[in-house]
Amino acid sequence: MKMNFNLNLIQTQKLIMTPELKQAIEILQYNAMELNEFINEELLNNPILEKLNSESDDEPAQDKPVAETDHSTESDSDYEYDLDKGDAKEIDWDDMANYFDDVRPSGSMTYNSDSEVNYDNFVADEETLRDYLLMQLKFSKLSPDVVKICEYIIENIDDNGYLQMKNEEAMVLFNRSFDEIEQLVRLIQTFDPPGIAARSIKECLLIQMYQQGFEESLEELLVMNHLEELGEKKFAVIAKKIGETAERVQQAYDYIKTLEPKPGRRFSSSRDVRYVIPDVYVEKVKDEYVVTVNESASPRLQINSFYKNMLHQFTKDTLTNEYLSKNLQAALRIIKSIEQRRNTIYRVCKAIVEYQEDFFEKGLLYLKPLNLKDIADEIEVHESTVSRAVNGKYMQCPNGLFEIKYFFQSGVKGASGEGVSSESVKSVMKEMIEKEDPKKPLSDQYIADELVKTGINISRRTVAKYRDELNIAPSSKRKRF
Repeated sequence: MKMNFNLNLIQTQKLIMTPELKQAIEILQYNAMELNEFINEELLNNPILEKLNSESDDEPAQDKPVAETDHSTESDSDYEYDLDKGDAKEIDWDDMANYFDDVRPSGSMTYNSDSEVNYDNFVADEETLRDYLLMQLKFSKLSPDVVKICEYIIENIDDNGYLQMKNEEAMVLFNRSFDEIEQLVRLIQTFDPPGIAARSIKECLLIQMYQQGFEESLEELLVMNHLEELGEKKFAVIAKKIGETAERVQQAYDYIKTLEPKPGRRFSSSRDVRYVIPDVYVEKVKDEYVVTVNESASPRLQINSFYKNMLHQFTKDTLTNEYLSKNLQAALRIIKSIEQRRNTIYRVCKAIVEYQEDFFEKGLLYLKPLNLKDIADEIEVHESTVSRAVNGKYMQCPNGLFEIKYFFQSGVKGASGEGVSSESVKSVMKEMIEKEDPKKPLSDQYIADELVKTGINISRRTVAKYRDELNIAPSSKRKRF
């Protein structure tokens, strides 16, 4: 076998990810908040870019954006300007200035950022769990040294109300005995809310039960010795062990369920609440559903007027040409990518609304099975483009606020041959279980048989899967004695 080195010319085809394509893909998969963060960062880095403000200061601010126009037929050249015209790569700056004055992407609208409501600007004065406990401590009439130890204990209580401290820590820090520290912990456990400063779920429940007068009761016995079995609803097994009836054990379980396992939960801060900015609005106008891309979620950009004037007024040297060329190219890429993102999201959501029209008209039971390929074929793009367009984005419609991915549902076959979405089946199952006789709960097989009678072809295993997804216990654990 002879080995040698030769030079050969081979013609191949490769898909190259250009910087512009990479940026367009990244921008497409941004949700509303991520896109705004990206735009704000670019506005800082590129002085040529600015947000598109109202065309007239006298115009009233619009609460909602107008319906997005379909500009899928526009060529990419509408967004592009060749900055390297001619052999000498001389830039016609007057032509450039006129381009930005006369040519803007279609479907644009006036957008005033001042009219946008930002909930981060609203600050509420809230009482924390720590503040509430320290306020009660002030009325306890304790010596300053003891108050200092109690404050240390309170500082070690987490947001759920549990004490994250061992007595030995306070013993070393304050030079006190174990019993003295334990006595102060017991004192704080008498504070409101009931169950505070417990070190385990068992202790938390017992504190609340003792405050309600359930010492030496069946409920205390169950929490002390059979808490895990109680959580698994093994009422008959527990009853046999302790010599009680299953019905009495179940009644004790019903009471224990009313206790609060996380006493500090009601002091959770409203700052922890996350709100969603819809990327798309769907409204019914004259028997037709209109799809609108939220302008505040993806504001339009333009070239700064100061740099437009520079294009007319200043003599351009090499450094100026290089600076303007670099920043204008970057600005154009961003403007084009954001317009393409808006156009893609609009087309995807319009296709979804047309396909799921029965859902918008009649409700959840009429949600159809849908996959990415169906929408991709409809708007003639790749499935990955549809996936990026819907990922992490939300739609506000007359039925409520939904993640756009919610409309892509798996399903089962119906009697007419058409698919029935999994969410519709879950809705029917939930309604059946809510109406069942607690003493004779419906089994998975019975539910499957009943659904088959209504024309929904489904197996018992699928019913069990959907039931688990609904966080509904099996029939053996739903039974009432």
